[in-house]
Amino acid sequence: MCDSNHTTPHKGIDHDGHDLEHKTWSRRSFLQALGIAGSGSMMMGSNFLTASAPSALTSAIAAAETDNILILIRLSGGNDGLSTVIPINQYDSYANARPNIYIPESKVLRLTDEYGVPSYMKSLQPMWEEGQFKAVHGVGYENQSLSHFTGSDIFANTDLTSTGFSGLNTGWMGRHFENLFPDYLMTPPPAPAAIQIGQYGSLVFQGEETNYAFVTSNVDQLEEIAESGVVYGMEDALFDSCMYGDQLQFLRGVANTTYEYSGLIHEAYERGQNQVEYQDNGFARQLALLARLIKGNLGTKVYMISMGGFDTHGNQTQTHERLMTNLSVAIDNFYDDIAFTQQDDKVLSMTFSEFGRRIFENGSNGTDHGKAAPTLFFGSGLNGSAFVGEHSSLDNPNGRGNLEYTMDFRDLYATVMAEWLCVDIPLVEQHLLDHPYTPVNLGFNCSGTDFPDIVYSDGQPTLPTQPDPDSDNPEDPIEQTPDALNGIVHRPFYPVENNPHIYLEMPFSAHVDIQLYNILGQNMGTVFNEIMMEGSTEINIREKMPLYLAAGKYIYRIQVQDHKMSKSVMLA
Repeated sequence: MCDSNHTTPHKGIDHDGHDLEHKTWSRRSFLQALGIAGSGSMMMGSNFLTASAPSALTSAIAAAETDNILILIRLSGGNDGLSTVIPINQYDSYANARPNIYIPESKVLRLTDEYGVPSYMKSLQPMWEEGQFKAVHGVGYENQSLSHFTGSDIFANTDLTSTGFSGLNTGWMGRHFENLFPDYLMTPPPAPAAIQIGQYGSLVFQGEETNYAFVTSNVDQLEEIAESGVVYGMEDALFDSCMYGDQLQFLRGVANTTYEYSGLIHEAYERGQNQVEYQDNGFARQLALLARLIKGNLGTKVYMISMGGFDTHGNQTQTHERLMTNLSVAIDNFYDDIAFTQQDDKVLSMTFSEFGRRIFENGSNGTDHGKAAPTLFFGSGLNGSAFVGEHSSLDNPNGRGNLEYTMDFRDLYATVMAEWLCVDIPLVEQHLLDHPYTPVNLGFNCSGTDFPDIVYSDGQPTLPTQPDPDSDNPEDPIEQTPDALNGIVHRPFYPVENNPHIYLEMPFSAHVDIQLYNILGQNMGTVFNEIMMEGSTEINIREKMPLYLAAGKYIYRIQVQDHKMSKSVMLA
């Protein structure tokens, strides 16, 4: 029997309505999860309406867009910010509030004098050192909801008036794509506007008429599409055992034709290859799949993936360690992977969650629903690592032990849209429901806007300088690129035409391995593999390679101990 009475989610500290809210949330999610919600198709009556071929107009629009790609990473359940970014400058207050679940100082990886991350997130340290990791403190909004359902909707639709089951049914990216592709259902873009893995509880890509994402229920389903090029397999034992097997096979064939993007996804998947071994867990599999699609030049600009399990009311220590370890390793592997094709500077990733968690632990070695939490950004396009903004004081929480926000999440969305995806600022404000444009300096700038002052916990995210080995004046500095790591400096230079060299400077003695790859990620051979003493050297690439190298762009990759660095080099 269906219950038509909606229950407002309970927001009290004891969470009496927590289980009921999950039941209600799951009921709606069940309706969303019936089948695959891929874009470009719809059903009217008993007839499937399929999307027509892309028009010249939409092709031109797509071609005019930036090459930049955005990955949204949903941490479902409410991520605990104080177990993600640890305020070393408030460590005593932090530890006193969490006597059973705090992270000991010996297990804090200090990234600056003021902030660190748990040592189980150590896989992100190379990205920090390479200028590919920023964390923004205190992200939230005024009067933040502590409901999973409402909080998820607000972070998707940016409608701060949302309460319970009321609120805007379009998302911030859905409104963007609605403007970009006004005739989307009849003339869709050449590639999926967005791809989303996991359907539950998100309005991010929802527009007035349709969802603009190619959505699959889980990574298994998208992997099957990528590998086979069809939505539903045509060889199924069900066809033989079912009374209506012929009809089912026919319907599945019709459904496959409606998902014209499935073939494009398959082709991109075949073109792209993973050059890095990922761990065997759901989150890593999502990123491995995205890496292949991006490297295969699918053309999709926005992806959304998710990781569940962050509703840590109990046993938080073990759960959060497992989740953030998996996230850290997979993110590091992903950016190593796409660096093989020099796409790491074109892909920006950002996390979001429906809320944070409270300062004080509860009686179950966990934390309850709270407010502000950090947002994490990854990618070479950040042009430097830093902790951004102001961290709330742990000594002055509100009456329920909540951290109040210091950064409006809509300002981050606006910055990503205007400065990374290069959307016109008036449109950005429109898509964010007339929220005034207040950009945050995250290290990239498309609009030319002068950013207002922003607090960086470790100063402005500038990189140190090193002497230019090619300069007549050895004191002339060059910018040390993110490829300089732990004092190791490297760069290509060309002392002789058609004969590129690698300048390598080591601050300590270590084994150095340098491999050369072509632009497709194929290993062309070893450039250097031996113990190098402290000091500098120049390595002649053509002289070291046993085979002739055709002219073109290549990528060399240096590995020293556990650290990996790469850079492109041109052979004329």
